[in-house]
Order: sequence, then C-alpha cells, then structure tokens
Amino acid sequence: MLRARQKIGKYRILSRIASGPLADVYAAFDTIHRQRVALKVPIADRNIGHEEFLHEVQVAFRLDHPNILPVINAEYIDEHFVIAMELGEQSLADRLERRIATSTAIDLAGQAISALAHAHERRIIHCDIKPENFILFPGQQLKLADFGFAKISLRTLKASGSGTIDYIAPEQAMGRPKFQSDVFSIGLVIYRLFSGRLPEWPFEWPLNGYDQLTARVRPEFVEMLRKAIQLDPSKRYPTAIQMQDDFERLKSHARRQKKASGRQPRGSETSWTQLRWRQFQREFRSTLDTRHACRRCEGPVADSMHACPWCGIDNPSRGSESPLASSCPRCERGVKNDWDYCPWCYGPGFEEETTRRYPDKRYKKRCANSRCGGQLMPFMRYCPWCRTKVKKPWKLPGSRASCRSCKWGIAAEYWNYCAWCHEPVRKR
Repeated sequence: MLRARQKIGKYRILSRIASGPLADVYAAFDTIHRQRVALKVPIADRNIGHEEFLHEVQVAFRLDHPNILPVINAEYIDEHFVIAMELGEQSLADRLERRIATSTAIDLAGQAISALAHAHERRIIHCDIKPENFILFPGQQLKLADFGFAKISLRTLKASGSGTIDYIAPEQAMGRPKFQSDVFSIGLVIYRLFSGRLPEWPFEWPLNGYDQLTARVRPEFVEMLRKAIQLDPSKRYPTAIQMQDDFERLKSHARRQKKASGRQPRGSETSWTQLRWRQFQREFRSTLDTRHACRRCEGPVADSMHACPWCGIDNPSRGSESPLASSCPRCERGVKNDWDYCPWCYGPGFEEETTRRYPDKRYKKRCANSRCGGQLMPFMRYCPWCRTKVKKPWKLPGSRASCRSCKWGIAAEYWNYCAWCHEPVRKR
C-alpha cells in the first residue's frame, strides 16, 4: 500500500480513497500539471496480470461521453502499473448516505442511464454497475468508472458461483452476463436512489422500499424500474438504450405531486434545523473550524470531530476536501506536511517529506511529553510530533459545558451528541 506523501513518478500520494480486491485507488497530486488526480494501482500480491488493467484502459479510451470517467494517463512507474483519472468529490454510494431531493435523484438517474447507454452503443457490457462506480463531480455531474473489469469479474464468478451479489443479475452470478445484466444492475441502483432501500433476492414485488418509492414518483416511472429488474432477462429492456428512451419520455413528469393538507408546511422542520445550524456557525465556526458538512445529515462538522454532534455518525467529515496540504490515508482527515503522525487517529507515522517546520497561528498549546514539547492545535487527540495522547481535556471557548464522559468542551445547547466521544448530550 502506498503511503501519504510518498512520491511515485510525478505524483505525490495524498490519501487512499478506496481499496478493492484487485486495486487500490488514491488521491494524488500531479506535480507537473499542478492538479489533483485519482490513481488506480493494482495490488502487487494478487495473482493477476497487468493485461486486465491494460484492457480497462483500452476500453475507456474507446468511450467519449460527459458521464463516463476518462483515463488521463496510464504507465508503468517503479514496477507499478498506474492509471490516472479525474478526481471526483465522492462516490454515489457516499452520497446515498444522505437525503437526496427527488429532482436531484431524477437528474442523477438520467446521467447514470445515459453513460450506460453510450457504453451499450459501443457494444460494451460494464458488468460492475453499482453506486461505488459512479463518481460525483462539482455541479452534480455523475461519471461512470471502472470499465474493463468484466473479464476479471467473470473469472471470479465462474470459479465461486458468487460474488458481490447486491447489484448483480442472476444470470451474471452464474457467469453469463448480458446487456440485460447491466440493465438489471442500473435498475437496482436507481431503485435505491429513490426509495433509500436496496431490494434483495428473490426480488418479488412489492420490493423492500416500495412505499417510499411510490410516494416520490409516479406509477409509470415505477413500471419502468420494474421492467428493468425482472428476473427473466428477456422481459427486461434489451439494452440501456431502450431504457434511456423510456426514461427521457417519463422524466419530466416522474415526480409525484404532494396533495395539499392542513398539516404544517413541508420543509418547516428542515428550515428550523437550518436556522439552528446557522446560529451555531455564527457562534462557533471560527473556534471549531466547522467548514465541512456531515456525510449523513449535512450539519456543520470539523476534521477534529470523531462523531457528528447532530446525528452521531462516526467520522462525519470523511470524504470532504481539507484545506490542509495532505490527508491521513486511514481516517482521511487533513494533516500538515510537517506532521509525523495523524493527530486525529492512532496509527503508524507518515514517511518524512520535509524537515522544515511551518508556523501556524492555530497552534495553542504544547505536548505534555517533556521530550517532545511539540505544538498542538485545539481538539487534537494525539501529538502530531510524538503520538502522545492528549490527556488534558480541551475546553470550548464560548461554552462552559463539558461532556459528562470525556470532559471535553461541548456546545450543549446545540449538540445532540458529544463530537469527541459519541456520548449523548443531556439537555437541560
């Protein structure tokens, strides 16, 4: 595994984005073109040849579409076969952990089907359609990635009779993928996009999440998805091209209109939550540096937080772009290039990139280790210079409240959970 700050050719590794059975994907910085990229590097100890990855590159170069992730470069570097691609913000799988507006879901579904239809026009079966392989870019642009793995997936599925079952069509699980197999998989992805649920075998209607689906879209749109997810391949759309035709016909009136009622206006609760977050930001943003949005509830969070103070999810800022120069490959939080260890999680140190020490006005205290004395920023859990655990509780300026469990400072009047130890906050 490559490590943060390690150089490989012209690329400097920033963090590991994902790890699969065949390859790891890293965020990296191209030191010549001065831009961030995603690097896909095959795992060296796997019993596969580079011809499979050469095939992926060759397939990708045959496809030219705004919703398909292009390959920027591919070459051998230090005995590694490295594929460089555009670096997105997050995967669709990450985005599915948070609420998605129906209009946004319709737009994303259209982009996903359009990408797959373009591949089918070129007679290419993707064979690995799943949310993890759709990458989101600024402006809600969606791009399909990981072409060329059909041959590897087939070999695995034929040998074991199984695989990643979640989005695989029954005939593909038995080693006989078709264009209809991709249709089945994209149908499941879109079903989850609107319902928030992933249907499971034996896929008998009404599927899990059917009520949530029908509450958001019209029956004609539901029937389109039902046709895509038929168990019998002959009853599905022959290719994504025909599915795209139906989607384009239905998308303008796909959204189900809500009936007027005497209840509280829709969105009033969300508006109150937004007001609460804004008030919190006015008081504590500069102190806590809550520049990120929680990956589940979208509330304001900081790199230093181990739990979302609003919904309690672990590592709420994971996947967010940090203003710091690098990021930790374990927890993905921002780190400075002169730090020897990650101050947010406990783990091995980084490869030394520089002996220079950079001043920073955010340093407020010093490490309690007399042999170190390194500078600390508020709410660090470990010293970035010697990895000594910070034992003295951090206080939150502007609030007198402390967590009853860890004793660190909290914004008790706002938070539902302690951002440092997950303990529920007791309201007065």
